[in-house]
Amino acid sequence: MDINVEELRRFFLSKTVGRRIEFHEEIGSTNSEALRLALEGTPEGTVVLADAQSDGRGRLDRVWESPPSRNLYVSVVLRPGIPAVSASLVPLMTGVAVADVVSQYCPGRVRLKWPNDVLVDGRKICGMLTEMRTRGDRVAFIIVGIGVNVNMGRLDFPRELRETATSLQIETACELDRFDVAVRLFEALEREYRIFLGGGEAAIRETWLRYADIVGKRVEVVFGKAVQRGTVTGLDTSGALLLKGEAGVQQVLAGDVYIERL
Repeated sequence: MDINVEELRRFFLSKTVGRRIEFHEEIGSTNSEALRLALEGTPEGTVVLADAQSDGRGRLDRVWESPPSRNLYVSVVLRPGIPAVSASLVPLMTGVAVADVVSQYCPGRVRLKWPNDVLVDGRKICGMLTEMRTRGDRVAFIIVGIGVNVNMGRLDFPRELRETATSLQIETACELDRFDVAVRLFEALEREYRIFLGGGEAAIRETWLRYADIVGKRVEVVFGKAVQRGTVTGLDTSGALLLKGEAGVQQVLAGDVYIERL
């Protein structure tokens, strides 16, 4: 294990993100453990960190490949105390934080894919899963789960993912220190979370759109059997994708987005 957990704990003791770090050599899912801790009242900023996951989950119940000693598997408990309708910006905030970190290793090559994928030259390097519990009309807590492919080689991926997934090691041609990546990730999350709590929602949306480079492009949004097509005009204040089609401008709240090829 190349992540010195005790050093991480000392480094982030006075911060919000990482004030408590629970580490597991292997766990079913960091999000599931973070959810359990959140329900028990763990403080905001608690991080569940694992060397491997046996039941890693992505959005729409997809499997996230989680072998040992290769990647970062992190879930963070946040208690922003905001109205539930504002919580949809948290995945965008998280995406910006992760994109900033990956850009430090792969400058100029990082894109965000709505709602929660980070890509390098079109290949997925990170996925996120956000889960929320409410109390009345306000957020009780949010679990932000992040999986970053750090030291996966091309052959470490399942055959069906080798052309669509990537890692920092593949993109930089060198093995990276996961401790260094973890520190940068925690710092970026801390920074973006403070911006979010300080009323910086517009700045987060602007940065997300800059990384996405999608405004003005024709896209296809697939959710189950439903398909929407149109031109992206931006994000609304809640973080929903705005799509201009034959019926006018519509909100897109969920789905996989694909840029139409001319």
